[in-house]
Amino acid sequence: MEIKMHEPILEADYVIVGAGAVGMALADTLVAETSAKVVIVDRRAKPGGHWNDAYPFVRLHGPSVTYGVNSTPLGSGRIDTVGLNAGLNELASGAEICAYYDRVMQDSLLPSGRVTWLPLHDVDESGTATSLVNGQRRRLVAGRRWVDATQADTQVPSTHGPRFAVAHGVTCLTPTELTQWRQPAAGHVIVGGGKTAMDTALWLLEHGVDPDAITWIRPREAWLLNRANVQPTAAFAHQALTAMVAEFEAARDATSLPDLFARLEAARLLQRIDPTVQPTMYRCAIVSEAELAQLRRIKNVVRLGHVRAIEIDRIVLEHGEIATSARHVHVHCSAGGLPRGPLQPVFQGQRLVPQYVRRCSPSFSAAFIAHLEATLDDEQEKNALCEPVLVPRVPLDWLRMHLQTAKNQLRWSQRADVQDWLRRSRLEAYTGLFERMQREADPAWVALQSRLKQVRGPGYERLAELLRTAPASAKPEARVTGRAMFEQAGALETR
Repeated sequence: MEIKMHEPILEADYVIVGAGAVGMALADTLVAETSAKVVIVDRRAKPGGHWNDAYPFVRLHGPSVTYGVNSTPLGSGRIDTVGLNAGLNELASGAEICAYYDRVMQDSLLPSGRVTWLPLHDVDESGTATSLVNGQRRRLVAGRRWVDATQADTQVPSTHGPRFAVAHGVTCLTPTELTQWRQPAAGHVIVGGGKTAMDTALWLLEHGVDPDAITWIRPREAWLLNRANVQPTAAFAHQALTAMVAEFEAARDATSLPDLFARLEAARLLQRIDPTVQPTMYRCAIVSEAELAQLRRIKNVVRLGHVRAIEIDRIVLEHGEIATSARHVHVHCSAGGLPRGPLQPVFQGQRLVPQYVRRCSPSFSAAFIAHLEATLDDEQEKNALCEPVLVPRVPLDWLRMHLQTAKNQLRWSQRADVQDWLRRSRLEAYTGLFERMQREADPAWVALQSRLKQVRGPGYERLAELLRTAPASAKPEARVTGRAMFEQAGALETR
């Protein structure tokens, strides 16, 4: 990299571009497990990535207990007693998450004396950081690695506008603007089928909007995870292990891909809003059964493809049009979410590209990658321990994620040092929890473990077979072997 002499230089062992969930989890583990100096740079004024741009009513859709950075708990560990998440581990609000990341930065990372924080800076391809406040430029130099955490930056409506035309006089709001709207509406039109659209629908219903006054343009139906099955605390340990066993039993017994998803739905492992419509999307979204019941109250669902334009009196879609009016409020919920780039090695010489190494687990994956960086020297070995798990888009990715996660976990199970880190990690949770449950020798737990050991190999074998027969099986990430690969490592007790 060419250095211009008139620009000041800021050197560190690691330069992390992006202070969202991934960048912060990486920095936290590097600071905790090494003596390295770290520069963190972000275009936003505060750490927390897209959470700074999200709508006011956003919450985590998975438990707070396994989100954030490894060193610092998020939330109080309570079980919610009211609302649509009642009976389950708490879900942090967007405001709580932003405050949490700011606290991690101010109370942990900066006081280490080894972290330099550059908020409100853009970084170009040459490694020059430019202040968005005063235009000051400085060259960033990474002695060990340049960490590109920007690929994990989630797209939200407030930063990524609609990809359809909006005529003059049409009221088209982001979910944030919706909370500030103070005029009566003839009706509400939600555009989008993902988690933002679901959150917006729930917000409208919570605030007394008649479900019959809501039109939901939902181009695709999604498979959704059941939140009751992803509760990584002692009170839910039996339920979590039961769900794991049920996944493998559904896989083992499936006669086809449609039959697999039918079995997963029958076991309440996967859910969909409309049971009569086959999902074509899967993005790791998690809902409670109470939220699902609320979403099903909205009956006016439009399935005519994506919106092309909203005009004063009509909405033009790919496969038709519907009526609207100037008095309707249209809510743009169709931003792209988490982008999916091509899978690539995590460790690339002077460059490090964080990606999922376990399904649907960005924070854990980033911390785990940082742990390998801190404790291992051989780059080939590190890459072998964290082959990327793709960001899902379609239902078939449920299988791909499951199999690649298992492949990684097989390798982890063969290393005592990695297992020790996993059992101590608050972001992983399941390894330590399941080991504690095993020591109690509860008969019901022992029976579940026995079922898991019996079904795991055949379940993986059948998943791999189903994936090989699918149209997309020629993709590299789909080539995963079956039973023998997973049986040689013995028991894999974690997700």
